[in-house]
Amino acid sequence: MFGLIIIGDEILSGKREDKHLAKVIQLLGARGLALGWAHYLADDREQIAAFLRRSFNSNDIVFSTGGIGGTPDDHTRQAAALAAEVKLQRHPEAERLIIERAHEIARERGDTAPFDPASPENLHRLTMADLPAGADLVPNPYNRIPGFSVGQHYFVPGFPVMAWPMIEWVLDTKYAHLFQFGARGERSAIVFDVFEAQITVLLERIEADFAGVKIFSLPSVGTASLGRHIEVGVKGSEHQLDRAFDALIRGLEALGGRIGPGE
Repeated sequence: MFGLIIIGDEILSGKREDKHLAKVIQLLGARGLALGWAHYLADDREQIAAFLRRSFNSNDIVFSTGGIGGTPDDHTRQAAALAAEVKLQRHPEAERLIIERAHEIARERGDTAPFDPASPENLHRLTMADLPAGADLVPNPYNRIPGFSVGQHYFVPGFPVMAWPMIEWVLDTKYAHLFQFGARGERSAIVFDVFEAQITVLLERIEADFAGVKIFSLPSVGTASLGRHIEVGVKGSEHQLDRAFDALIRGLEALGGRIGPGE
């Protein structure tokens, strides 16, 4: 299962709008994959560490965006180390990449003084190379300052221009064997005169009978053109959908459901 952690006070406060959730769903979907869960967290070291402790104990493949920089409100590197019960450790390749980037920035600014790796500015940059011991790097094609991974958890910056190609790299490099490019689809109908509790056993039976098909049920208290109803349907592999949907409709009608058009 794929999971997504989105970290940042600015998202929770509404100062910035999250764009990662929709994009990660898109990136996974283009590869025949689906997001299993998503969670928003504040820039709080203990909160992040507590969540990661649980997540590390799962078999999920998890992307985490935000909080891996070197400012006081960035806590993700430290929280990941806490959750993994390891120390932060200077990663030599990350250090090399950050120094290269610092040289580039100096040239872009037209600095004439010799590059000083011990300057406060550069020492601050190098804290981004302090990663959980044993972490691997996730390359950053935008400015080469890398993200990192701990097991199947991949930590990338909060900036979409960096995060999204980094997530694509992880998917295409590490998980191509999971891609499912067969046609997938969805069928649904509006049903009246039944309650969700009445159709639960039917929905469970459809999922059990048709491997690779998932049921969804979306109740509504009513709209201007429709009374109380449920939108119910199936999604999954195209070769199973027609049979699963037919079985669903027959089952709903047998329970007294009335199938009607949508809005």
